[in-house]
Amino acid sequence: MSGPGRHRDPDIDAAVRTATLQLLREVGYADLSIGQIAKRAGVYRPAIYRRWPSKQDLVTDVLAAAMGRSPTPDTGNLRADLLAGIGTVLDGLTEETLGHVLIPFAADLGGQPELRAEFFRRVFDARRASTEQRLRAAIGAGEVRGDIDMPFVLDALAAPFYYRRLFGHAPLDRALLERTVDLVLAGIRAE
Repeated sequence: MSGPGRHRDPDIDAAVRTATLQLLREVGYADLSIGQIAKRAGVYRPAIYRRWPSKQDLVTDVLAAAMGRSPTPDTGNLRADLLAGIGTVLDGLTEETLGHVLIPFAADLGGQPELRAEFFRRVFDARRASTEQRLRAAIGAGEVRGDIDMPFVLDALAAPFYYRRLFGHAPLDRALLERTVDLVLAGIRAE
């Protein structure tokens, strides 16, 4: 006999996430609806609402999973690690779905402070934490100065990608990734 309440079916969770990602590619964020997702996933709308109270909650979950939560490795080569970690930002913003969804979705969260905080916690904070952890290891190893403004450095590593995605005035490419990481490293390396 099972305990009180229903157990979540991981197959339904996976079907809903897959349907959401597919529909984001096909119709975009603004035209996405829970009804479309339910139909595509082969579930009833209440099954979705029991798991995610709103479209924004569901898209937050899908974006967090798609962008990854801990992208910056620690292989001992700081430049390579930052290229790998920050490269996931580049990959996410140039990927067909995420690149076109992330900016309008973030704008939609402006009037929803609790969901905005959850989105930042799950998508941005987790990613920033892994990069900060790698930079702190580099400080401990004497590769990076101990007096850096960590929040600014984390912003400086990612901001060019979001800025170019938002305004579309210049390419998002590997050259931008390398220039950004090299410029930041030049400013923070221990003498």
